[in-house]
Amino acid sequence: MFILLQQVLPQHLLSRLSGWLAENRTAWLKNLLIERFAAHFDVDMSEAANPDLRSYENFNAFFTRSLRPDARPIAVESGSIVSPADGAISQLGDIEQGRIFQAKSQSFSVVELLGGDAARAEAFKDGKFATIYLSPRDYHRVHMPCAGELSAQTYIPGDLYSVNQTTAENVQRLFARNERLVCFFETATGPMAMVLVGAMIVAGIETVWSGQVAPPPRQARKIDYRELPATVTLGRGEEMGRFKLGSTVILLFPDQACRWESHLQANSLLRLGEVIATANFSDPSL
Repeated sequence: MFILLQQVLPQHLLSRLSGWLAENRTAWLKNLLIERFAAHFDVDMSEAANPDLRSYENFNAFFTRSLRPDARPIAVESGSIVSPADGAISQLGDIEQGRIFQAKSQSFSVVELLGGDAARAEAFKDGKFATIYLSPRDYHRVHMPCAGELSAQTYIPGDLYSVNQTTAENVQRLFARNERLVCFFETATGPMAMVLVGAMIVAGIETVWSGQVAPPPRQARKIDYRELPATVTLGRGEEMGRFKLGSTVILLFPDQACRWESHLQANSLLRLGEVIATANFSDPSL
């Protein structure tokens, strides 16, 4: 019934309406939304740079709040690849013959995840992947797992299914069907892809270099951003984007680029900045 309801509901209309509500600045309404949300999901405001719930101009400002500078130390060891967000691992492991494991018997191809770009997908054919789910109570800014220079960016329209475990187990090719933003970076380990996946009532995806990307300011269609800023170079742990209401980040690395920390598995909890993998060679610039 949960999946069926998502299929019949107007996913995009609901998400756009939630976006309007999240931007509303009417004091009593935004305070009600923020306080009810914080209480229901037990949000830890002691970590926030601004812990005063009523001081946020709207729900989105609260939801994408910054943290205290000391709240999420970033691992500094050479070769470390860190979690790009607070959340939990949905799945991680090896990409097998160009396919990524989703849940149970579900999988999807790297090519379709990247919007049909077979040339770029080839670099990740037998590589590594990690799918990280951000719950409503989590910090919702996304940071760099390692240093990199932006090489391409593609917005891919799609569905807006929920991305929780139930949906992952029952909706075929979930992450390759939902609206998403794919960012390609050149790193010391080779190419890296960061895929920011939209979901039901996710009202927007932003990057630090181009602002809001999803939903696009025009009729939904695939957009390859060929005119990027002159140079976007970000260090390990630097903010690269954010979700206006939560979703999922998928990381892709080439074969032999890194090895996942042995203790990590599905449902492992993560905090921004902790080590999730180590490059297979030591490079101080990583």
